[in-house]
Amino acid sequence: MSKIKEEITNNANRKPWLWVPSIYLAEGIPYMIAMTVSVVLYKNLGLSNTQIALYTSWLYLPWVIKPLWSPFVDLFRTKRFWILVMQLAIGGSLACVALTLPTHDFVRYTLAMFWIMAFSSATHDIAADGFYMLGLDTPQQAAFIGVRTIFYRIATIASKGGLVIGAGLLQEHGYPVASAWSITFIIAAAFFMALCLYHFFVLPYPIADKSAPFNKGKSFLAEYFRILTLFFRRKDILIIICFFLFYRFAEAQLVKMVAPFLLDARISGGLGLTTTEVGFIYGTVGVVALMLGGLFGGYVIYKKGLKFWLWPMVLIMHLPDLIFVYLSHAMPQSLWLICSAVALEQFGYGFGFTAYTMYMIMVAQGEYKTVFYAIGTGIMALGMMMPAMASGWIQEMLGYKNFFIWILITTIPGFVVAALVKIDPEYGKNYKKEPRR
Repeated sequence: MSKIKEEITNNANRKPWLWVPSIYLAEGIPYMIAMTVSVVLYKNLGLSNTQIALYTSWLYLPWVIKPLWSPFVDLFRTKRFWILVMQLAIGGSLACVALTLPTHDFVRYTLAMFWIMAFSSATHDIAADGFYMLGLDTPQQAAFIGVRTIFYRIATIASKGGLVIGAGLLQEHGYPVASAWSITFIIAAAFFMALCLYHFFVLPYPIADKSAPFNKGKSFLAEYFRILTLFFRRKDILIIICFFLFYRFAEAQLVKMVAPFLLDARISGGLGLTTTEVGFIYGTVGVVALMLGGLFGGYVIYKKGLKFWLWPMVLIMHLPDLIFVYLSHAMPQSLWLICSAVALEQFGYGFGFTAYTMYMIMVAQGEYKTVFYAIGTGIMALGMMMPAMASGWIQEMLGYKNFFIWILITTIPGFVVAALVKIDPEYGKNYKKEPRR
């Protein structure tokens, strides 16, 4: 048994393809369940757009505050250990969502379970992103940006597409809404348990994956705050924070209202699609386009570097938001046209978001990469949470037509912060091979 485990581990060390895709499947599914699938769930269960946006935006909170406990992940045990334990916890919390959906006070109970899942997922992200940086050198990190993005998007298809379509089909076959979604979440829980078992055998053991150095001459609390504050001692920290907060300011609002817009009746300004149609268009076709955009973005950065592609990525990310202005005014009946429009917007977003991911990796370089990356993603989550919380209220005040015009206006901060950041022209290129750690 030990020889088999050693052989699998050595093979995994040589071939990141064995573990990078599955790690980012595990990272993407719970995030999408918390951020998007929950929106469709609560829309099916009759909550208003204001309630949905407010309640589900609070699920961003674990990703916002995860830097507060990221030093613990760095200082105690290995990233591999944290990945496995958190995947087990995610599976358990998904099962609890399934059990609490049929209850009378389902909103309170399911939100509590979603929050536990989100906390476990945020901790998993800390460990997984750190594991990614420990197991790959810089050129490999740039090369696999597209790979991790594409499998993160496959996770999005599995959740936004597969789970939503599954719940929709069950409803169409006569299952009550709560029962249909309970079955769906039981399937998701079983998948996560299987994924945890797979990673137990397949995840490699990088030499660098060990507890971060701890200054024993200082108290733990002093060391904790020293590590946590290192990130904020950079001379350009204000620009970095502004980039993390405002690069996706428009998208943070848009993402919460896309599913309600597609589901709402035409008399309310929506497109009147069924749950199954939304799962296919937004959760499958749209995500494939998003995935292709991310893969292409990783490839071009690998060839020319982040600085060269930053501005094209900003433009291609934000300009397609015009599509939702068109959809809300034209109100097309054709599913093919709606599919094409959503796919184009999602491709642009996937392409532009690659720049954001690579910039976070650049900023995270240092002795405590896991902590620094967690802080970056925490600030990013805050930048998503705050605008998203108000998006439902804004939409109900403005209506869908004016709301999407508002989204276009709020793309301006994304252009401003892109003009302020400083990036090494060579960063991200395959210009230098570093020794594997």
